[in-house]
Amino acid sequence: MSAARREARAFAPGSVGNVGVGFDVLGHSIAGIGDIATVRRIDEPTVRINAIRGTVTDLPLEAERNTAGGALIALREALALSFGFELELDKGIPLGSGLGGSAASCVAALVAANALLDAPLSPHALYPHALAGEAVASGGRHGDNVGPMLLGGLVLATADRLTKIDVPAGWHAAVVHPHAVLETRRAREALAGAYALKEFVAQSANLAQVLLGCERGDASLVRAGLSDVLVEPRRAPLIAGFAEVKQAALDSGAMGASISGAGPSVFAWCEDEATARRAGASMAAAFANAGFASDLHLTPINGTAAEVLA
Repeated sequence: MSAARREARAFAPGSVGNVGVGFDVLGHSIAGIGDIATVRRIDEPTVRINAIRGTVTDLPLEAERNTAGGALIALREALALSFGFELELDKGIPLGSGLGGSAASCVAALVAANALLDAPLSPHALYPHALAGEAVASGGRHGDNVGPMLLGGLVLATADRLTKIDVPAGWHAAVVHPHAVLETRRAREALAGAYALKEFVAQSANLAQVLLGCERGDASLVRAGLSDVLVEPRRAPLIAGFAEVKQAALDSGAMGASISGAGPSVFAWCEDEATARRAGASMAAAFANAGFASDLHLTPINGTAAEVLA
Protein backbone atom coordinates (compact mmCIF):
# COMPACT_ATOMS: atom_id res chain seq x y z
CA MET A 1 0.00 0.00 0.00
CA SER A 2 1.35 3.40 -0.90
CA ALA A 3 1.73 5.86 1.96
CA ALA A 4 -0.96 8.04 0.36
CA ARG A 5 -3.57 5.23 0.25
CA ARG A 6 -5.30 5.85 3.54
CA GLU A 7 -8.88 6.13 2.28
CA ALA A 8 -11.09 4.31 -0.23
CA ARG A 9 -14.72 4.53 -1.36
CA ALA A 10 -16.66 1.57 -2.68
CA PHE A 11 -20.12 0.94 -4.10
CA ALA A 12 -22.13 -2.25 -3.57
CA PRO A 13 -25.30 -2.86 -5.61
CA GLY A 14 -28.66 -4.03 -4.38
CA SER A 15 -29.74 -7.63 -4.87
CA VAL A 16 -32.65 -9.99 -5.37
CA GLY A 17 -32.25 -12.61 -2.65
CA ASN A 18 -33.64 -16.16 -2.91
CA VAL A 19 -34.79 -15.68 -6.55
CA GLY A 20 -37.88 -17.53 -5.36
CA VAL A 21 -36.63 -21.10 -5.66
CA GLY A 22 -33.21 -20.67 -4.00
CA PHE A 23 -34.04 -19.69 -0.42
CA ASP A 24 -30.91 -18.30 1.28
CA VAL A 25 -28.58 -19.70 -1.43
CA LEU A 26 -29.40 -17.95 -4.73
CA GLY A 27 -29.40 -14.27 -5.63
CA HIS A 28 -28.50 -11.74 -8.30
CA SER A 29 -27.31 -8.15 -8.19
CA ILE A 30 -29.40 -5.15 -9.22
CA ALA A 31 -27.71 -2.55 -11.41
CA GLY A 32 -28.19 1.10 -10.49
CA ILE A 33 -29.07 1.09 -6.79
CA GLY A 34 -26.73 0.49 -3.89
CA ASP A 35 -24.79 1.75 -0.91
CA ILE A 36 -21.47 3.61 -0.76
CA ALA A 37 -18.92 3.14 2.02
CA THR A 38 -15.99 5.43 2.70
CA VAL A 39 -13.31 3.72 4.77
CA ARG A 40 -10.16 5.23 6.28
CA ARG A 41 -7.22 3.27 7.63
CA ILE A 42 -6.41 4.42 11.18
CA ASP A 43 -3.59 3.57 13.58
CA GLU A 44 -5.88 2.49 16.44
CA PRO A 45 -6.75 -1.23 16.36
CA THR A 46 -10.50 -0.69 16.29
CA VAL A 47 -13.50 -0.10 13.99
CA ARG A 48 -15.46 3.15 14.24
CA ILE A 49 -18.54 4.35 12.35
CA ASN A 50 -18.55 8.14 12.07
CA ALA A 51 -21.65 8.82 10.00
CA ILE A 52 -24.62 7.25 8.22
CA ARG A 53 -26.39 9.29 5.56
CA GLY A 54 -28.97 8.74 2.83
CA THR A 55 -32.21 6.76 2.71
CA VAL A 56 -31.62 5.31 6.18
CA THR A 57 -29.98 7.25 9.01
CA ASP A 58 -31.25 5.64 12.21
CA LEU A 59 -28.91 2.62 12.10
CA PRO A 60 -26.62 1.89 15.06
CA LEU A 61 -23.24 3.63 15.01
CA GLU A 62 -21.77 0.99 17.34
CA ALA A 63 -19.65 -1.10 15.01
CA GLU A 64 -20.55 -4.46 16.56
CA ARG A 65 -24.29 -3.74 16.10
CA ASN A 66 -23.98 -2.60 12.47
CA THR A 67 -23.64 -4.93 9.48
CA ALA A 68 -20.80 -2.93 7.94
CA GLY A 69 -19.04 -2.59 11.27
CA GLY A 70 -19.47 -6.28 11.99
CA ALA A 71 -17.94 -7.19 8.65
CA LEU A 72 -14.90 -4.98 9.25
CA ILE A 73 -14.47 -6.39 12.76
CA ALA A 74 -14.49 -9.91 11.31
CA LEU A 75 -11.91 -8.89 8.68
CA ARG A 76 -9.62 -7.28 11.27
CA GLU A 77 -9.77 -10.26 13.60
CA ALA A 78 -9.26 -12.88 10.87
CA LEU A 79 -6.19 -11.10 9.49
CA ALA A 80 -4.90 -10.03 12.92
CA LEU A 81 -4.44 -6.49 11.61
CA SER A 82 -2.44 -4.05 13.70
CA PHE A 83 -4.49 -1.12 12.41
CA GLY A 84 -8.19 -0.29 12.31
CA PHE A 85 -10.83 1.36 10.15
CA GLU A 86 -13.04 4.43 10.28
CA LEU A 87 -16.25 4.17 8.27
CA GLU A 88 -18.93 6.41 6.77
CA LEU A 89 -22.00 5.01 4.99
CA ASP A 90 -24.17 6.60 2.33
CA LYS A 91 -27.30 4.46 2.12
CA GLY A 92 -29.01 4.19 -1.25
CA ILE A 93 -31.18 1.18 -0.41
CA PRO A 94 -34.07 1.41 2.06
CA LEU A 95 -34.11 -1.21 4.80
CA GLY A 96 -36.98 -3.67 4.97
CA SER A 97 -37.34 -3.45 1.18
CA GLY A 98 -36.16 -6.90 0.10
CA LEU A 99 -33.37 -5.31 -1.96
CA GLY A 100 -30.38 -6.32 0.16
CA GLY A 101 -29.94 -3.07 2.06
CA SER A 102 -28.06 -4.48 5.04
CA ALA A 103 -25.86 -6.66 2.83
CA ALA A 104 -24.92 -3.76 0.56
CA SER A 105 -23.54 -1.80 3.49
CA CYS A 106 -21.30 -4.60 4.71
CA VAL A 107 -20.05 -5.48 1.22
CA ALA A 108 -19.30 -1.86 0.33
CA ALA A 109 -17.39 -1.47 3.60
CA LEU A 110 -15.40 -4.66 3.00
CA VAL A 111 -14.50 -3.79 -0.60
CA ALA A 112 -13.34 -0.31 0.46
CA ALA A 113 -11.32 -1.65 3.41
CA ASN A 114 -9.85 -4.38 1.22
CA ALA A 115 -8.36 -1.70 -1.03
CA LEU A 116 -6.42 -0.42 1.99
CA LEU A 117 -4.83 -3.75 2.88
CA ASP A 118 -1.17 -4.38 2.14
CA ALA A 119 -2.26 -7.64 0.47
CA PRO A 120 -5.88 -7.30 -0.72
CA LEU A 121 -8.10 -10.37 -0.68
CA SER A 122 -10.14 -11.84 -3.53
CA PRO A 123 -13.93 -11.40 -3.50
CA HIS A 124 -14.20 -15.09 -2.57
CA ALA A 125 -11.90 -14.54 0.43
CA LEU A 126 -14.03 -11.60 1.57
CA TYR A 127 -17.14 -13.81 1.60
CA PRO A 128 -16.86 -15.17 5.18
CA HIS A 129 -16.50 -11.64 6.53
CA ALA A 130 -19.54 -10.52 4.54
CA LEU A 131 -21.49 -13.42 6.07
CA ALA A 132 -20.43 -12.26 9.54
CA GLY A 133 -21.70 -8.77 8.78
CA GLU A 134 -24.99 -10.00 7.33
CA ALA A 135 -25.57 -12.11 10.44
CA VAL A 136 -25.64 -8.93 12.54
CA ALA A 137 -28.84 -7.85 10.78
CA SER A 138 -30.57 -11.12 9.98
CA GLY A 139 -29.35 -13.41 12.73
CA GLY A 140 -28.11 -15.97 10.18
CA ARG A 141 -25.12 -16.51 7.90
CA HIS A 142 -26.80 -16.67 4.49
CA GLY A 143 -25.06 -15.46 1.35
CA ASP A 144 -27.81 -14.99 -1.21
CA ASN A 145 -27.41 -11.20 -0.99
CA VAL A 146 -23.72 -10.65 -0.25
CA GLY A 147 -22.61 -13.30 -2.77
CA PRO A 148 -24.00 -11.62 -5.90
CA MET A 149 -22.81 -8.24 -4.64
CA LEU A 150 -19.25 -9.55 -4.36
CA LEU A 151 -19.17 -11.35 -7.72
CA GLY A 152 -21.92 -9.65 -9.74
CA GLY A 153 -24.71 -11.40 -11.61
CA LEU A 154 -26.47 -14.59 -10.51
CA VAL A 155 -24.61 -16.44 -7.74
CA LEU A 156 -25.12 -19.70 -5.88
CA ALA A 157 -23.94 -19.00 -2.34
CA THR A 158 -23.41 -21.97 -0.04
CA ALA A 159 -21.99 -21.89 3.49
CA ASP A 160 -18.38 -21.67 2.29
CA ARG A 161 -18.41 -21.18 -1.48
CA LEU A 162 -19.61 -18.75 -4.15
CA THR A 163 -20.36 -20.01 -7.67
CA LYS A 164 -21.32 -17.61 -10.43
CA ILE A 165 -24.07 -18.90 -12.74
CA ASP A 166 -23.95 -18.01 -16.43
CA VAL A 167 -27.01 -16.08 -17.62
CA PRO A 168 -27.76 -14.88 -21.17
CA ALA A 169 -26.72 -11.24 -21.50
CA GLY A 170 -30.13 -10.15 -22.77
CA TRP A 171 -32.14 -11.51 -19.87
CA HIS A 172 -33.43 -8.75 -17.59
CA ALA A 173 -35.33 -8.42 -14.34
CA ALA A 174 -37.96 -5.92 -13.32
CA VAL A 175 -37.79 -5.31 -9.57
CA VAL A 176 -40.64 -3.28 -8.12
CA HIS A 177 -40.34 -1.86 -4.62
CA PRO A 178 -43.64 -0.69 -3.09
CA HIS A 179 -43.34 2.13 -0.58
CA ALA A 180 -43.85 -0.22 2.37
CA VAL A 181 -41.56 -1.84 4.93
CA LEU A 182 -41.41 -5.54 5.73
CA GLU A 183 -38.85 -6.36 8.40
CA THR A 184 -36.66 -9.35 7.58
CA ARG A 185 -37.16 -10.91 10.99
CA ARG A 186 -40.96 -10.73 10.65
CA ALA A 187 -40.76 -12.26 7.19
CA ARG A 188 -38.63 -15.09 8.55
CA GLU A 189 -41.06 -15.70 11.41
CA ALA A 190 -43.74 -16.38 8.78
CA LEU A 191 -41.76 -19.44 7.71
CA ALA A 192 -42.21 -21.30 11.00
CA GLY A 193 -44.13 -24.56 10.85
CA ALA A 194 -44.10 -27.92 9.15
CA TYR A 195 -43.27 -28.55 5.50
CA ALA A 196 -44.26 -31.56 3.43
CA LEU A 197 -41.57 -33.71 1.81
CA LYS A 198 -43.31 -33.33 -1.55
CA GLU A 199 -42.80 -29.55 -1.27
CA PHE A 200 -39.05 -30.00 -0.89
CA VAL A 201 -39.01 -32.36 -3.88
CA ALA A 202 -40.92 -29.87 -6.02
CA GLN A 203 -38.70 -26.96 -4.92
CA SER A 204 -35.54 -28.96 -5.67
CA ALA A 205 -36.83 -29.76 -9.15
CA ASN A 206 -37.70 -26.11 -9.75
CA LEU A 207 -34.29 -24.86 -8.60
CA ALA A 208 -32.55 -27.41 -10.84
CA GLN A 209 -34.60 -26.29 -13.84
CA VAL A 210 -33.82 -22.61 -13.20
CA LEU A 211 -30.07 -23.22 -12.87
CA LEU A 212 -29.93 -25.44 -15.95
CA GLY A 213 -32.08 -22.98 -17.89
CA CYS A 214 -29.71 -20.14 -17.08
CA GLU A 215 -26.57 -22.10 -17.98
CA ARG A 216 -28.11 -23.38 -21.23
CA GLY A 217 -29.92 -20.17 -22.11
CA ASP A 218 -33.17 -22.17 -22.21
CA ALA A 219 -36.04 -19.91 -21.20
CA SER A 220 -38.51 -22.80 -21.28
CA LEU A 221 -36.67 -24.46 -18.38
CA VAL A 222 -36.75 -21.23 -16.39
CA ARG A 223 -40.46 -20.78 -17.10
CA ALA A 224 -41.10 -24.33 -15.87
CA GLY A 225 -39.00 -23.91 -12.74
CA LEU A 226 -39.36 -20.35 -11.50
CA SER A 227 -42.14 -21.15 -9.03
CA ASP A 228 -41.54 -21.00 -5.28
CA VAL A 229 -43.70 -23.60 -3.52
CA LEU A 230 -41.98 -23.35 -0.11
CA VAL A 231 -41.54 -19.73 0.95
CA GLU A 232 -43.77 -17.62 -1.27
CA PRO A 233 -47.09 -19.12 -0.06
CA ARG A 234 -46.16 -18.25 3.54
CA ARG A 235 -44.90 -14.72 2.88
CA ALA A 236 -47.36 -13.60 0.20
CA PRO A 237 -50.04 -12.63 2.77
CA LEU A 238 -47.57 -10.09 4.23
CA ILE A 239 -47.47 -8.18 0.92
CA ALA A 240 -50.62 -6.29 -0.03
CA GLY A 241 -51.58 -6.96 -3.65
CA PHE A 242 -48.90 -9.60 -4.20
CA ALA A 243 -51.06 -12.03 -6.18
CA GLU A 244 -52.17 -9.28 -8.56
CA VAL A 245 -48.60 -7.96 -8.95
CA LYS A 246 -47.26 -11.41 -9.78
CA GLN A 247 -50.08 -12.08 -12.24
CA ALA A 248 -49.42 -8.73 -13.93
CA ALA A 249 -45.81 -9.79 -14.51
CA LEU A 250 -46.79 -13.16 -15.95
CA ASP A 251 -49.46 -11.59 -18.18
CA SER A 252 -46.76 -9.26 -19.53
CA GLY A 253 -44.61 -12.17 -20.68
CA ALA A 254 -42.27 -12.69 -17.71
CA MET A 255 -40.63 -16.11 -17.36
CA GLY A 256 -41.59 -16.05 -13.69
CA ALA A 257 -42.03 -13.73 -10.73
CA SER A 258 -41.76 -13.94 -6.96
CA ILE A 259 -40.78 -12.08 -3.80
CA SER A 260 -37.40 -10.33 -3.79
CA GLY A 261 -35.56 -11.36 -0.64
CA ALA A 262 -37.85 -11.09 2.36
CA GLY A 263 -40.11 -8.63 0.50
CA PRO A 264 -42.11 -6.55 0.00
CA SER A 265 -40.35 -5.95 -3.34
CA VAL A 266 -41.35 -8.27 -6.17
CA PHE A 267 -39.15 -9.30 -9.10
CA ALA A 268 -39.93 -10.67 -12.54
CA TRP A 269 -37.44 -12.40 -14.86
CA CYS A 270 -37.82 -11.63 -18.56
CA GLU A 271 -36.07 -12.67 -21.77
CA ASP A 272 -35.30 -9.10 -22.84
CA GLU A 273 -35.27 -5.55 -21.53
CA ALA A 274 -38.42 -4.48 -23.39
CA THR A 275 -40.45 -7.26 -21.75
CA ALA A 276 -38.98 -6.38 -18.36
CA ARG A 277 -39.96 -2.75 -18.84
CA ARG A 278 -43.51 -3.73 -19.79
CA ALA A 279 -43.79 -6.18 -16.90
CA GLY A 280 -42.43 -3.63 -14.45
CA ALA A 281 -44.98 -1.01 -15.50
CA SER A 282 -47.81 -3.53 -15.08
CA MET A 283 -46.50 -4.60 -11.67
CA ALA A 284 -46.27 -0.98 -10.52
CA ALA A 285 -49.85 -0.41 -11.68
CA ALA A 286 -50.99 -3.44 -9.67
CA PHE A 287 -49.26 -2.10 -6.56
CA ALA A 288 -50.95 1.26 -7.17
CA ASN A 289 -54.32 -0.52 -7.24
CA ALA A 290 -53.41 -1.97 -3.84
CA GLY A 291 -52.72 1.55 -2.56
CA PHE A 292 -48.93 1.72 -2.84
CA ALA A 293 -46.67 3.97 -4.86
CA SER A 294 -43.55 2.11 -5.97
CA ASP A 295 -40.12 2.33 -7.56
CA LEU A 296 -39.18 0.26 -10.60
CA HIS A 297 -35.63 -0.99 -11.08
CA LEU A 298 -34.67 -2.58 -14.40
CA THR A 299 -31.49 -4.63 -14.39
CA PRO A 300 -29.68 -7.28 -16.38
CA ILE A 301 -29.86 -10.51 -14.39
CA ASN A 302 -26.12 -10.68 -15.02
CA GLY A 303 -25.71 -7.42 -13.10
CA THR A 304 -22.79 -5.49 -11.69
CA ALA A 305 -20.51 -6.33 -8.74
CA ALA A 306 -19.28 -4.13 -5.90
CA GLU A 307 -16.33 -1.95 -6.89
CA VAL A 308 -13.91 0.63 -5.59
CA LEU A 309 -14.82 4.13 -6.77
CA ALA A 310 -12.28 6.56 -8.18
